[in-house]
Amino acid sequence: MTPRSKRALRISIVGAIVGFGAIQLVPVRDIGSNPPARYQIDAPAEVVQIMKRACFDCHSNETRWPLYSRIAPGSWLMSRDVHKGRAHHNFSEWGSVDEDERQTDRENCWEQIEAGNMPPWFYLYPMHLSARLSPADKALLKDYLLKGADGSKKAIDAEKARTK
Repeated sequence: MTPRSKRALRISIVGAIVGFGAIQLVPVRDIGSNPPARYQIDAPAEVVQIMKRACFDCHSNETRWPLYSRIAPGSWLMSRDVHKGRAHHNFSEWGSVDEDERQTDRENCWEQIEAGNMPPWFYLYPMHLSARLSPADKALLKDYLLKGADGSKKAIDAEKARTK
């Protein structure tokens, strides 16, 4: 290695270290904190356990914030994903909606799981391999998420027909 290339390498390494330190100063909203709202899901213990393992980090106010969630750029990505996940669906806020809306949410959740969209691959690999859903996990979730689906759809259709 020539003296010139050694100098360029040293400058690059120092620049990378300074840059990494500088991005740590960029604020990230709400990292490490969770809103207080909590709703206890009325589901069998096995289903709740699966949901806590595979869904709650992004879709509840019970997010686990590991150490890497405080280090940029991972903190930016995790914050974005959690806020986006809670905006789409938040199990912790089910207490403020009626049963028909919860059933619609359950059906939408199952559609996302069945399509392979949830949990997303970038959540699973490489940090959350335990969140992968086995066929048995999916069967339990399907039974819970689709319970009463036909009945609630019929009730909603009957209500629409009655109000016409």
